Amino acid sequence: MEISPKEVEYLAQLCRLELTPEELKLFAPQIKEILSYVEILKSAPTHNTPPTTHVLSLANVYREDQIRPSLDTEKALANAPAREGPFFKVPKVIDAS
Repeated sequence: MEISPKEVEYLAQLCRLELTPEELKLFAPQIKEILSYVEILKSAPTHNTPPTTHVLSLANVYREDQIRPSLDTEKALANAPAREGPFFKVPKVIDAS
């Protein structure tokens, strides 16, 4: 599969990269090599291989949830720089306009 510098330029635009004309000429044969290797990988016999998300079987290692008393509101807000009733008061960060 031939890759032209024009196609490399298009890929660079998709990746938000600015490449010089020399880099475009340099990368075209490299991308061609990568794609030819991908074609070799496609021919690997994988029809009996089940799809996997991870090479090792993983199990959840978290502990069970336990109900415990939570922090009292007054203690939680004791060092708050600003509060409004039982809540932390923070500066507005999203403009509604």
